[in-house]
Amino acid sequence: MSAVPVYRWRLAPSGYATFRQLRAKGLRPGGQDVAAVLERPRKRRGPLVAYLYRVDQAKPVRPMTPARWAALAKANAAQQVCPNCQRDAGYRIPTSLGMCVTCAYPEEQCAA
Repeated sequence: MSAVPVYRWRLAPSGYATFRQLRAKGLRPGGQDVAAVLERPRKRRGPLVAYLYRVDQAKPVRPMTPARWAALAKANAAQQVCPNCQRDAGYRIPTSLGMCVTCAYPEEQCAA
């Protein structure tokens, strides 16, 4: 196994991109291994690390099928139902609360 090249921040050669940069171009790594590592030094802590992939080996993002759209909609709808009052909150229930805001803070609803 060969060593992966490490580049400093802003000094990577062209032809490499992070996962987010690939996604912004409508691409995905497509099963390729990490081609290089980008490091940004920080004071008093370890460096920030970003993994780089080769753009020429990237593949187009797979399109969303109707079944995948339906599964995503079902998953989002399930996260909008309050487990306490069983009502649709109209937004995703925060995991920090575990219930809708109305159930989490009932005393504030009466004061309004």
